[in-house]
Amino acid sequence: MLDKWLNGLKKTQENILGRLNALIKIGPTISELFYENLEEILISSDIGVKTSMELVATLKDEVKKDKIKDTQEAINKLRELILGIVKVNNSELNISPEGLSVYLFIGVNGVGKTTTVAKVGNLLQKRGLKVMFSAGDTFRAGAIKQLKIWGESLDIPVISQQEGSDPAAVIFDSIEAAKARGIDVLLIDTAGRLHNKKNLMEEIKKINKVIEREDGRKPEEIFLVIDSGTGQNALASAEEFIKNVPDITGLILTKLDGTAKGGMAIPLIKDLDIPIKFVCLGENVKDISEFIPEKFIEGILGEV
Repeated sequence: MLDKWLNGLKKTQENILGRLNALIKIGPTISELFYENLEEILISSDIGVKTSMELVATLKDEVKKDKIKDTQEAINKLRELILGIVKVNNSELNISPEGLSVYLFIGVNGVGKTTTVAKVGNLLQKRGLKVMFSAGDTFRAGAIKQLKIWGESLDIPVISQQEGSDPAAVIFDSIEAAKARGIDVLLIDTAGRLHNKKNLMEEIKKINKVIEREDGRKPEEIFLVIDSGTGQNALASAEEFIKNVPDITGLILTKLDGTAKGGMAIPLIKDLDIPIKFVCLGENVKDISEFIPEKFIEGILGEV
């Protein structure tokens, strides 16, 4: 799995670590120009303006306190500061101690929700849990078929209705079927939506009410799926989703292997009170992992 992390974050590492190493080669002495260049590197690596400025300010204090004179030592201290940010992330899954657990997947169009549902389902199944899929995306052409194909290939049952059906009705049927079959975790795919589309956001609230009414409680997990390639824009998008769906319990970063913008995970962890639960590190159904801070830092900044 470590190789998957290193390979999946290769583009991000080349973007960030390569430029940090170039900065070190400019000169071993720490100067104000060093800090200015460092801040520029962090911002352009999709760590975000606010987080980058705060990191550099903290680094200045640490350098002064520890009497660090060498730029390589300063970069090592930066690694420690970033690791300190991401280590607070808790990717432990919420699973009901008894009965059915419900996982709801939401996000904008094109982030890879349906494939992510399959990846998480496969991972849970490999851990010995009985899994079922619910085809709650009844709007996107081909979404139901896509989930059924995944279900067949993974030997995971799929509950669905026809395209255009009421998603809440599909989810009602799915919960009833999951309970009847003794399923441990029901994974619900939903239609892509923008945070400013009021009717779609209202639909999510309706789905939540159906789950709470039929299962007796809120979903154990509501995952906001985010395309890593959106970079710094991911934070603003996530904040808007949270305003409309305040019960989000975890983030899933997709397509992390195909972008140099993996640094965007740092402000997500720092500024949102929501952990990153999974990262997708390739196209294969097995290319998913729970977020591991140490592996993430090694993947983007080399060994700490």
